[in-house]
Formats: sequence, C-alpha cells, structure tokens
Amino acid sequence: MGVAFGWGPVEARALAPAAACVVVVDVLSFTTAVGVAVEGGTAVHPYPWRDATAAAYAREHDAVLAVGRSEATATHPWSLSPAALRTAPAPPRLVLPSPNGSTIAAEAASGGATVIAASLRNRTAVARLLARHGYGSEARPLAVIASGERWPDGSLRPALEDHLGAGAVLDALRALAPGLPLTPEATAAATLWAATEDPVAALHGCESGRELYAYGHPRDVEVAAELDASTAVPVLVDGAFQEAP
Repeated sequence: MGVAFGWGPVEARALAPAAACVVVVDVLSFTTAVGVAVEGGTAVHPYPWRDATAAAYAREHDAVLAVGRSEATATHPWSLSPAALRTAPAPPRLVLPSPNGSTIAAEAASGGATVIAASLRNRTAVARLLARHGYGSEARPLAVIASGERWPDGSLRPALEDHLGAGAVLDALRALAPGLPLTPEATAAATLWAATEDPVAALHGCESGRELYAYGHPRDVEVAAELDASTAVPVLVDGAFQEAP
C-alpha cells in the first residue's frame, strides 16, 4: 500500500486495517480544533455523535463537552470553533463531537493503527513525524483520509479544504522522504496542493469557507489558514488526542 489517500469514514474503514498509521484531515474544523486544543495542553476525546450520549461520555471521562458553535456562551465557550478554543480557558480534557473527523478517527483506531490529526497549521510537523517513523513505506503503510462534509441526505460531500489539507501533508512528506510509493490518488492530492497558487484564498473561497462566513465564523477560516503555524502533532492515545513527544 505504501502511501494511500481516501475520503470519509467508509474509505477509512477500508484502508485502516492495512495501515500502520492513519492521518485524519478535517480542516474546517475538527482537526484544526484538535490541534489548537492540544497546543493549549488539553487532551481531546473525539466522539462521533452530538447527542445525549456525548454528555454521558464527557461525564464518564471527567471532561468538558464541546457544544455547537451557535450554542457556545460566555460561561461555556468550548465548541468546535478553533477560534473560540484559542481564547477559552484550556480544560484538562475535552470531548469534541464530530460526525466526520471523530468518526474517521474511531474507525482508524479500531484497527490498531496510529491515528494523527493533521491540518494546514501543522502539515510540515506531521510530515516530519511520519518520515521520522518510516510511515509510508511498504513495511509501515500510511493512509491519509480527507474527512469531507455531508450532503443533506447524509452522503459524503468531497470538500476542497480537506483535499488541499491532505495534499499539503502528502506534498511535505514526499519532499522529506522521496521515493515513497504513493498511490495515484495520493499523488494527485499532493499535486493539487503544489499546483494551488493561493491555498489561503482557496480556503476562504471554497464552499465550506463561505458557509462559515455566512454563519458568522470567519475567524475559524482564518485560524485554519495559518499555514505551518504549529509544531504540535496530535496523536490518539488511549482514546484522546495528545501532543506527540
């Protein structure tokens, strides 16, 4: 397998069993939010559902439960918003529900793979860790999964921001470890990133970016567009993302 690229929970389920490492990319906003929280010293527990079971899960783990962006208040500022997490007090543990990124992380972890949260903010740091540990070789296969979004019927909507985010990691990795066997899909994602003249403008102008602007959250797009601003690499350990040593 070498280095593979895929979309969403279904492909994560297909690729993860053969992978030694799975990199999850959900730029707007799960993996960006995870990175911001981990930078602040918070262990982030991903959770697939935003319902009553999420509250019970948070209580079980003595963690703060992140709410929807529109539900955040002055007394409970923790949400999926990376911008809000940056300014909120950092709790020791945070449960972050997400039907996309969290679900993929759970699928990947169930097969025993190392799971990493990547975004545009830490793409080079992630690539360095992957190269250092030999991920992407035939002996230690790597799967990079773009989360995508959902159409109203629940089906996968491929999202430009996640294609670019995955490509950014893959492009950095192939520069650090030339000769890795990339699948055609992985090569295409890396080439998309390399060929995008202004990825920051693309992030602001893509469908998901425009949606966040329309909902009153432009700062989330700005935080997600901070290219290589972070050296933190969140790794899923015992059910929570923590900074890699």
